[in-house]
Amino acid sequence: MGTGAGASTSRVGGSALKGRLGNAWARSWSACRNVWTATARTALDIALPTLCFSCREPVTGDGLCATCWSRLSFIAPPYCARLGIPFVYDPGPGLLSMEAIANPPAYQRARAAVRYADTARTLVPALKYQDRTDLAPTMGRLMARTGGELLKDADALIPVPLHWQRGWSRRYNQSGALARVIAAQAGIPVWGDVLQRTRQTRQQVGLSRAERARNVQGAFTVAAEKKSALQGRRIVLIDDVLTSGATVDTCARALLRARAASVDVLVFARVVEPFKTPI
Repeated sequence: MGTGAGASTSRVGGSALKGRLGNAWARSWSACRNVWTATARTALDIALPTLCFSCREPVTGDGLCATCWSRLSFIAPPYCARLGIPFVYDPGPGLLSMEAIANPPAYQRARAAVRYADTARTLVPALKYQDRTDLAPTMGRLMARTGGELLKDADALIPVPLHWQRGWSRRYNQSGALARVIAAQAGIPVWGDVLQRTRQTRQQVGLSRAERARNVQGAFTVAAEKKSALQGRRIVLIDDVLTSGATVDTCARALLRARAASVDVLVFARVVEPFKTPI
């Protein structure tokens, strides 16, 4: 019995020693890896200077050079209280554009950080099609700053989803990347699995307003198991760019059918046609 107990104790002690040695080795390896990573990053920064997101000229720090930053056309009041379309003069608080009155959307309010022009025309396609996910933090922070009035009362952020086939080919959803940045800024959860794109649609680029609306009609639905959680919630839809508004309007209708209390829209850039006037 004594021999058996001693052998058992020896095995336990040996196992504990191996465990401690293993943990120590893991900590040492982790520390060495962190040092190596930091050293490699520093060497890379020295060898390859940081480039402007837009024009690819060297810049100090991260982001845009001064010239490209100056070419971002920020959208600020006065603008349409419903659509966020900028006015050329201030008509007073709460005024709506002719477009908002003639063709009101399903969503309550839309806000965009910048006009889809100049530098924004480089940033949006780069994030969307060219794997430039490093653009998301800068773009998302600008959106969070612009959308403060929408975000302060929001219960959740929902990114406009991709069809699974397009998501598989791109490997990421640009709207989801932006939503995660905004969530970190505003402290609001991202519900990425609530809204689903149930069928593949044509690219909206090059389509007329009517064609865009037909293209996305019925393309979105709320997951059946998520409908109860959505009821009574105030949602902010997140997307990269707003052109005709057909996609976000269709998404908003699906969310409202599932009994969401309200839906607002926050995008990085929006197309602004000239000479928009209030009524």
